[in-house]
Amino acid sequence: MIYMLAAAMTVAMLIATVFGLREEGERIRVHKHIDHRRRFGPRI
Repeated sequence: MIYMLAAAMTVAMLIATVFGLREEGERIRVHKHIDHRRRFGPRI
């Protein structure tokens, strides 16, 4: 039973990592898009 719990936790952490990396990539992509649109404006 402990092994099944450990396996479930491992899978859950892998899924959370994939979603976190995807979200971080999207945030960076949006940030770069904003920087290219505002060349002479204030930086965020």
